[in-house]
Parts: sequence; structure tokens; C-alpha cells
Amino acid sequence: MEDTERDRETGGARVREGDPDELVAVMRVLDAGLLEADAGAVRDRLAAGDCLVAEASGRVVGALALDGDYIEAVAVSPSRRGRGVGTQLVRAALDRRGRLVVDFDGGVKPFYESLGFDIEERSDDEGRFRGVLRDE
Repeated sequence: MEDTERDRETGGARVREGDPDELVAVMRVLDAGLLEADAGAVRDRLAAGDCLVAEASGRVVGALALDGDYIEAVAVSPSRRGRGVGTQLVRAALDRRGRLVVDFDGGVKPFYESLGFDIEERSDDEGRFRGVLRDE
């Protein structure tokens, strides 16, 4: 698939490694996703190259922070949701790691199911789930 075709499918967004100078933009996206992300931890992920961003029209419209193979946070700007940006972020992270693990609330379970995560309910935390995805 050519880049322009891929960009159209994801609402014109391109995924790339985030830059430490983009901390404020990344935090805005995570905050809009109602995630309780620690700015210090996100800054560390950006500095280590463990934060991916989706960029469209020169601005950050999605972000995914990794700790090893664990997804700490993933969010997409409200105006870009439903266009495949979150899927593109997760796929790019999977390409980097080969395996991903994530804990999440039931409200986003359909998103992780659609990506092929093996999901089980966490016995220690009611209403929370853990998903694992392997690059096969």
C-alpha cells in the first residue's frame, strides 16, 4: 500500500517516534482521552524513544507510550477517533516489540478485540482486563 493510500485510511495521520519537545502536545492527547498519564513518565518515554505519535497537518493527533512491551497509554484526539489512528499506533508498536501487553477498562474492550488481542478479565481488579498481542 502506498503512503498516500495509508494516510487516507488513517485520516491523513503518519506514525513516528515522538520527540521530547512534543511533551505538551502528547499530554493534551492523553488528557483528551481521559487517561491519568504522569507527565514525568511520558517525558521519560519520549526521551527513550518509547513514545509513538500520530501526526496530521503538523500536529499530534494520537500517542502511544510503551514501557518495554507494555502499553502504558494510547489515545487519539476526539476529532480523529474512528479513523484507524489508534490501530495504526498499536500496529507500529507491535512492529517494534513483537509482543504487546495492556491493561484496560471494559469500555475499550471492543477496540482491543478488533486488533486481535487475547483478552482475559483480571481477577484482582473487577471490571479491568488484560490483553496480549503477538506478532505472528
